[in-house]
Amino acid sequence: MTTTAIRPETLAPSTTRGLLTCGILAGPVFVVTGAVQGLTRAGFDFTRHPASVLANGSLGFLQITNFLVTGLLTIAAAAGIRRVLPGRWGPRLLTVYGVSLLCAGVFRADPQDGFPVGTPAGPPASISWHGTLHFAVGGLGFAALVAACFAIGSHLTPARAWYSRLSGLLFLAGFAGVASGSTSPAVTLGFWAAVVIAFAWLATTSVRLMPRGESR
Repeated sequence: MTTTAIRPETLAPSTTRGLLTCGILAGPVFVVTGAVQGLTRAGFDFTRHPASVLANGSLGFLQITNFLVTGLLTIAAAAGIRRVLPGRWGPRLLTVYGVSLLCAGVFRADPQDGFPVGTPAGPPASISWHGTLHFAVGGLGFAALVAACFAIGSHLTPARAWYSRLSGLLFLAGFAGVASGSTSPAVTLGFWAAVVIAFAWLATTSVRLMPRGESR
């Protein structure tokens, strides 16, 4: 039977708790910031636009900052998980995802389908170099996140392991939909849901691994 193997020497340090708290915060920071922008910025439509396009326009710095902050929180969470679980690959893969979020903030996605206001309808007529890099690092990061769900799950109890695997598979399904090039509202909303599922997994896993007891 697979069980959660927590290292005795790292049961209760405050540093580990702080790092894992970053994993709890990453999802709310990213999702709430993206949702507020989506609801308040003219031309944005949750059924047509991914969060990435919010990095464009006069307020694009908000989403760029969102990517950067969430990336740093995710990397910190990976460091916390590394201090608690014996496996190395899960935290490494989660770190790759965190780095991909940082890169997504540096390399903006191109405007598309009416956002920002004034952008022609439909996909971009041509993809810029930074748009190409955005998709490339995003694809790499998403693959690493799915793999991290399986790698980290392998060190958890059976129920938690299945939850980790299911979260990874659901995220993979959401990503596969948008990667196919489909512009269906169901696919776009499905990817938004997949992002929420993935960050919920990170938050609940961080809570589960949070050391108990007094600080050392």
